[in-house]
Amino acid sequence: MHSHIATTWTRMWKSNADELRSKTILWRKEPAIHKIRRPSRLDRAHRLGYKAKQGIVVVRIRVGRGGMRKQRPISGRRPKHLGVVHIKQGTSMRKVAENRVNEKFPNMEVLGSYYLHKDGMYLWHEVILADPHHPSISKDKEMRGKLRAYAKQMT
Repeated sequence: MHSHIATTWTRMWKSNADELRSKTILWRKEPAIHKIRRPSRLDRAHRLGYKAKQGIVVVRIRVGRGGMRKQRPISGRRPKHLGVVHIKQGTSMRKVAENRVNEKFPNMEVLGSYYLHKDGMYLWHEVILADPHHPSISKDKEMRGKLRAYAKQMT
């Protein structure tokens, strides 16, 4: 069933350019970190541990695209050796998105995240969070195991 959902989702995003453009415009107007009711990609969310129960939250986050910039040095240099452009960052934008969401929701644990869309300026990811102290999560052995596994993976 999830493979059917995944193929439908990719087909929808590739074929409906007008719908995609209107959704992107709406997403740009939202705040950078926006809590949503249900995941856009249900197949990916279920694979990462999403369940439709209390204590689990899905957040859509917008992260800027583009290379890193360094301030231009004041003293004279040959332009080739300025070291201002072509600087790459060490972490992926997905990890940056997860860290920003983790700062916004300090009482929640990140279960995982997945890519949603990108345009010329922004990248969107959806991050799945779980509240480890919520009774429905703390009683669920499967959820506790997933939270421990993700915490171990992050260290």
